[in-house]
Amino acid sequence: MLPPGTLVALPRGELAQFARLARFLTPYRWRIALALFALVIAASCVLALGQGLRHVIDAGFGSGDPHLLNTALAAVVAVSTVLACATWVRFYFMMSVGERVIADLRRVVFAHVLTLTPAFFDAARTGEIASRLTNDSEQLRQVIGFGFSMFLRNGLMMLGALILLFATSLKLAALIVLGVPATLIPILIVGRRVRGLSRVNQDRVADVSAHIDESLHEMRTVQAYGHEERTRSRFNDATEAAFEAGRQRVQVKAWLISVVMLIGFCAVGVILWIGGHDVLDGSLTAGELSAFVFYAAIVASGAGMVSEVWGEIQRAAGATERLMELLDTQPALSAVAPVRRMPPRASGAIRFDEVRFSYPARPDTVALGPVSFSVRPGERLALVGPSGAGKTTVFALILRFYDPQSGRVLIDGIDIRHCDPHEVRRAAAIVPQDPVIFAASVTENVRFGRPEASLDAVREACAAAHALEFIERLPQGFDTDLGERGVKLSGGQRQRLSIARALLADRPILLLDEATSSLDAESERQVAQALERLARGRTTLVIAHRLATVRNADRIVVMDGGRIHALGTHQELLRENGLYAHLARLQFAA
Repeated sequence: MLPPGTLVALPRGELAQFARLARFLTPYRWRIALALFALVIAASCVLALGQGLRHVIDAGFGSGDPHLLNTALAAVVAVSTVLACATWVRFYFMMSVGERVIADLRRVVFAHVLTLTPAFFDAARTGEIASRLTNDSEQLRQVIGFGFSMFLRNGLMMLGALILLFATSLKLAALIVLGVPATLIPILIVGRRVRGLSRVNQDRVADVSAHIDESLHEMRTVQAYGHEERTRSRFNDATEAAFEAGRQRVQVKAWLISVVMLIGFCAVGVILWIGGHDVLDGSLTAGELSAFVFYAAIVASGAGMVSEVWGEIQRAAGATERLMELLDTQPALSAVAPVRRMPPRASGAIRFDEVRFSYPARPDTVALGPVSFSVRPGERLALVGPSGAGKTTVFALILRFYDPQSGRVLIDGIDIRHCDPHEVRRAAAIVPQDPVIFAASVTENVRFGRPEASLDAVREACAAAHALEFIERLPQGFDTDLGERGVKLSGGQRQRLSIARALLADRPILLLDEATSSLDAESERQVAQALERLARGRTTLVIAHRLATVRNADRIVVMDGGRIHALGTHQELLRENGLYAHLARLQFAA
């Protein structure tokens, strides 16, 4: 059994892929049924034109009566009107269903992606996930809205035309039937190759999307290091790979269409030659031959269209496969039996009990453990130590982004593995070292901590975070759009908004991850004041490299190599003359 969070390989085959879309199509079955009914009417109208052609040639021209031509014209106009109306109904309802189904599919897949754990995103590339939600779903939209109906329309017309061919001339129809396998064989054989190339093409397009996503998000680093040329070169390589995969797909598809068209129209030519001799012999009328050629042309052109659409269906099958892989990826975390409920308002007591943990991406490297310590409700505990000591891992386990391989993490005495991850996370608020600001207004960014909060509550949280003074100077105040990743704000301003968000969330556990490490002296002073206000009455865990910021913590945990090196107050740890005292001498001497 595959571990949760792993992309699942799906059964191959077009029907196996498209059958999984049935639950998205079922709600719109009546619209689809109406579109299919209109499709039958439209196909029947086209086939009726062939019979009209036979009647005009045999009865109209043969009799020399111009009134018959007038009647034929009126009939053609009437049939064409019905054909146009049926085509409108088919096109509108199928295309609108395609739009609706893809919107539903995107919504469901994105909602599912939001449930996946950080372990999944450690291995996945966000640009590829975005490509699946956009490029792949767009490919599927084209096929659901247009491709399938064209495939059915031409298939139905080919079937009706074959029936009428037999009704007109058994001998000539037999020749057509012999040519059908010659048309279907390349469709079936080459179609598999098209599908494989389509999947490769979509993967290469996803690589391009991932490269764009990464490069644009880190543009300042790219430019700061003069890495533009190398980044451009890597993007060009990814683009060329996508082009080459697309070119191969188009090449194979072009051969498929060309071969099918060649077989089809050569068959029409042969039929014309044989049928012409039958007309000369008197065994076939000119009208019957004309109708026969008309239907044979429908079969030939239908075969060409079916082969072309089949290539798109193959491509859509690959797109469906990639989307369903995402949808079938199970979240790595869930509530383990027996399921426990977190209290509505946790007291904030935390305990690590012999916890051992390795990140899924680095299973052979121990990130933490064994570690045991407790935090009392309302206590301020600092985590210090060199980089890689396991401090941030402690926060990740408290938030249940991961589960430990052994040991327990308890909040209010409850092993959080038995709780829903969402309930666990509602007990804690985090202020990260690099605050996350979304491309939205100030109000929306602060409300991220509590979406239902009133404007007065948002303003109060910003005031407590010492953020009002700069918010009121923004062009539209609280309605100012802050740009991608908050580019319109300074580091200190972003951090104070992050603190306002945590204040508004009002959760009993507060996690501060290097919240002031990258700020200037004045910004640090303002942020420190805001943090002091935020920490009151809450269980607070603080990660800090600068020991001056943790002197007043109730207790300090000194970590190194994923283990606890020492635990005590600032003065106690200095007297022990261990790692903490060594770090203190280095920093305070500097």
